[in-house]
Amino acid sequence: MSNTQLKLKDDESLPAICADAACRKNRPRIALLSNPKSTGNLAQLSRIRAYCADHPDIFHYEVEHVDQIGDALKTIARVRPKMLVVNGGDGTVQAALTEIHNGGHFGSTPPPMAVLPSGKTNLIALDLGAHGDPIAALEQLVELAQGDLGDHLVARELIALRKDGSERPVIGMFLGGAGLADSMLYCRDKIYPLGLPNGLSHALTAIAVLVRLMFGLRASFLPPKASPLHVSTGHNESLTGRFTLLAVTTLEKLLLSGNLVTTSGRGPLKLLAVEERPASVMRMVVATLLGKLGRRPLRGVHLQGTDEISIEGERTNVILDGEMFSAEVGKPIRLNPAQPLSFVRLAA
Repeated sequence: MSNTQLKLKDDESLPAICADAACRKNRPRIALLSNPKSTGNLAQLSRIRAYCADHPDIFHYEVEHVDQIGDALKTIARVRPKMLVVNGGDGTVQAALTEIHNGGHFGSTPPPMAVLPSGKTNLIALDLGAHGDPIAALEQLVELAQGDLGDHLVARELIALRKDGSERPVIGMFLGGAGLADSMLYCRDKIYPLGLPNGLSHALTAIAVLVRLMFGLRASFLPPKASPLHVSTGHNESLTGRFTLLAVTTLEKLLLSGNLVTTSGRGPLKLLAVEERPASVMRMVVATLLGKLGRRPLRGVHLQGTDEISIEGERTNVILDGEMFSAEVGKPIRLNPAQPLSFVRLAA
């Protein structure tokens, strides 16, 4: 295996990087961090490997588990790439962001990050203009890396999640809670195993949520009813009740909406909460499909910007870019902005 395509296994030590003069002279422009376990990579990784083998300006590093990403980034930092590309789903991106934030592997100047659409939902990749074939996105990034990245760089705020007073936050860009978290788990456990395309899986999940909500049905083949929770923000405002959808994000777009505009408050964290009532959900769905979500207030739909959020409740789960956390009464999950990073955005 070449010195620009490495794979870290549980029993391996870190490889020596750029030990020869040729490597030092021809420093790779792109470091590609791959998680072979991401859903999209199960079918695409062989193509990714072949592409990297034909492009010596790509330093390809694979990990066996996400808990090896810290060691991977330590090695990648020694290569000093012009761009760091993550080949994995939102959970892989979250693990990389957490390590960059907490590990300090790149000092105060981490390279701009790009994301290939290689997961199930790919919210982060979509927000950065990457969709469709991961190889096509990688080709665009290779072309961009040959010149000045300035026009393609965008700053993105990040979410720092802390629980039980932990000083080491988990870093991400999209959090789902309340009924949304339950629906995400339902899709993961009940729909994805059917082997359907991602778009159809998400559509079936949305239909199941609407059926349960509209008809008040309870059944093992439907998502559960949302648990009550309490959400407070740094503006001394709070929400209490059951919510079909609770989302906190720093992304500019969600799956079906255009640019996400907050109707009240200021701050990089965008909080969207939809009360568990059929009328509230329908108002949100219609506004989203028309691209008008956040353009004006909607009854039962709360959308605001803030710089501090606290979530607590009984048996309440939240999911930050694929990783689940539990909020309890008296032991809230706290969200704050983290140091923003530069990302490479592909043309829409």
